[in-house]
Amino acid sequence: MLYWDQKKECMPREQLEELQLKRLKETVSRVYSFVPAYKAKMDENGVNPKDIKSLADLKFLPFLTKQDFRDNYPFGLLAVPMRDIVRIQSSSGTTGKPTVTGYTRNDIENWAELMARGLTNAGATSDSVIQIAWGYGLFTGGLGGHYGAEKVGAAVLPASGGNTKRQVMLMHDYGVTMLGCTPSYALVLHEEFLRMGLERSDLRFKSGLFGAEPWSENMRKEIENKWEIDAYDVYGMTELVGPGVATECGCKNGLHIAEDHFIAEIIDPDTGEVLPEGSFGELVITSLTKEALPILRYRTRDLTTINREICSCGRTHARIRKILGRSDDMLIIRGVNVFPSMVESILLQIPGIEPQYQLIVERKNNLDRLEVQVEVSEKIFSDEVKKLEELENTISRELNSGLGIAVKVRLVEPQSITRSEGKAKRIIDKRTI
Repeated sequence: MLYWDQKKECMPREQLEELQLKRLKETVSRVYSFVPAYKAKMDENGVNPKDIKSLADLKFLPFLTKQDFRDNYPFGLLAVPMRDIVRIQSSSGTTGKPTVTGYTRNDIENWAELMARGLTNAGATSDSVIQIAWGYGLFTGGLGGHYGAEKVGAAVLPASGGNTKRQVMLMHDYGVTMLGCTPSYALVLHEEFLRMGLERSDLRFKSGLFGAEPWSENMRKEIENKWEIDAYDVYGMTELVGPGVATECGCKNGLHIAEDHFIAEIIDPDTGEVLPEGSFGELVITSLTKEALPILRYRTRDLTTINREICSCGRTHARIRKILGRSDDMLIIRGVNVFPSMVESILLQIPGIEPQYQLIVERKNNLDRLEVQVEVSEKIFSDEVKKLEELENTISRELNSGLGIAVKVRLVEPQSITRSEGKAKRIIDKRTI
């Protein structure tokens, strides 16, 4: 079993919680003193830093949301003067003003440590050749993976996103052993690999760290079977630090939260109430070591559960289950909650289907309708109409049963669904147009 820092990753629970409380008190005092927006929210809730005497008191602190970032755009949530900021990164801002975060030198060092921990969980060593195919620039994925890989001592290929044919050439020619990218892009790369007629035996590719979008266990199997590798999940977001907040170990039984740097809670997404241990709900994260932009009780909108039992790998840090979806990306079709990952999990159990699909939602005569467009393999698409109809009926039956609603299925030819070099676009909701 590989560890980056075994002493920290296997810290006894009592010692870990003592460290969390110490760092939580420091963080709450700092934001109350130096971030007016936080002080206003805490005063409104009638809570003072002195009220935080145990980890259980975390529930008295107000939530932070994406709207708070927008209201304080760009630098209103910083807890340090601009002269202490060494890097600024942000989200794409496709749904409004971008979410902006800043880093001190110590923040960058901690982030590199977190990603080194995560990459090591996935099998990285100083002998690895790691291709980073997350986007660089303002997006946190590329630089987060890059600094972590350098911290491990691996040889890093800063490929960034896009130029898929060249990416495959780099994997082949440079002896890449590990890949970091979105899971959907890993499958796009495999399609290009097949088109180029290369031999799997010529690759040294052993494992991949994939994140930045929800993906199912069936997609993991798809990636592992097609590439003949081990595929690991990594979790994070711009607001928290970037990737590295949580990562899977070799057991692949949940993602270990770096609890010496973060505290995780699960709440009811509708009421905001903290849920009992083991409940399924919305993940809320508090940062413990961020200097530039500390985060108190950030509502991630990601849906999961927390498991605090010691993992078989020996790590004591709690694990979150693979993210099912986001509460704000969830489709509600005739009163039923539908996530793309639920559809994906069903589809990938049906032979002949390619791992490319889209959900089209429309409203006709005041009734919501869901159409699932699914790519089929070249061989299946060229079959007689009767066989295609049988496959379409099979998919409809499985989706209707698994989702609990009637779904229209449309089979489409290979390569007809637009590929993405970043996060896959799974939903087209025409109800808002």
